[in-house]
Amino acid sequence: MSAVSATAFIDFQGVWLAYNDELLANGQFAVEAIDLNVTQGEFIAIVGPSGCGKSTFMKLATGLRMPSRGGIRIDGQPVTGPLKISGMAFQAPSLLPWRTTVDNVLLPLEIVEPYRSSFKARRAEYEQRARALLQKVGLGGYEDKFPWQLSGGMQQRASICRALIHEPKMLLLDEPFGALDAFTREELWCILRDLWTEQRFNVILVTHDLRESVFLADTVFVMSKSPGRFVVKKHIELPRPRELEITYTKEFTDIVLDLRGHIGAIRKTTGVEA
Repeated sequence: MSAVSATAFIDFQGVWLAYNDELLANGQFAVEAIDLNVTQGEFIAIVGPSGCGKSTFMKLATGLRMPSRGGIRIDGQPVTGPLKISGMAFQAPSLLPWRTTVDNVLLPLEIVEPYRSSFKARRAEYEQRARALLQKVGLGGYEDKFPWQLSGGMQQRASICRALIHEPKMLLLDEPFGALDAFTREELWCILRDLWTEQRFNVILVTHDLRESVFLADTVFVMSKSPGRFVVKKHIELPRPRELEITYTKEFTDIVLDLRGHIGAIRKTTGVEA
């Protein structure tokens, strides 16, 4: 193992994935030749055409899928099954309609060890933690409301709180802001930026929004068509903390246009729509 691999928090080495034995036998892979080293606390974003394997990569990173070839290590340990050190949020908030906002946020603590075994005894402490987190994302006063009483943006804030309540070392976000209006989306970029700045957990963000990837990430990876592989690695050399005003600068726009050019080239050669 290389020195870089030895110190990486996320380490993919020669990872290929076929979804079943028949596809494997026919050499049909969803992702291929994935080599990736991500340092502790790094924020990465993955962009690319629809169907390129972004979500497949997320399943590999969380241990929901095992690679057909190659190996994955997260936080120094080989991935052999679903990870307890990760939190996830998706485009649909998927809050349970019969639970209040705070009870939705508490859900991981009821089902994930080591919290599960002590949940009843420490519920008051955990609830206090959940309410503090909700306050931090602007949901103070909505803790005891039900999902149907919240806007889409509020529900997504609660979803992110739920993903972070067990203090994971890694947060995985699959198009988390894709269904929101532009103003709400930008608000949530700033909330995520502030949470990450404060806690410095690792983030893997899958998105179609190039502005979002450039504003939030340290490094943006562009995936090719299926079978997906990383074809571009772009370090975002913009100072932190980043304010929304930076998205209107030439420096920012040039990076977005460069990434758009790479994805446009992929689409022209494949006919795949992004």
